[in-house]
Amino acid sequence: MRKSSLFFRFLSIEVVVLALLLVHAAVSKNTQYRIIDEKASLVRTLRLTDLCLFTDARYTRHLSQADLNTPFQDHPLSLEHFPSGSFTQPPQGITTNQ
Repeated sequence: MRKSSLFFRFLSIEVVVLALLLVHAAVSKNTQYRIIDEKASLVRTLRLTDLCLFTDARYTRHLSQADLNTPFQDHPLSLEHFPSGSFTQPPQGITTNQ
């Protein structure tokens, strides 16, 4: 068997697998929307807080509950030493006093 024949067999198998994955996604779309709606109603009912995005610094765990000086609460001139603090911005409601 030539290497090109082996490659085209492998390629055709991969195309069939991709087609099956797309069919599965299309068939299960309505079920997934229903599950997401149920979870959203549970979050509204229980009044859950924001999603915890990062686990290293306490001011990046719940962004809506942090203020501008929280990263510097240990010392006013301390540097940001958690990388997650550079990926996020302060919440929308917080303004700087200049």
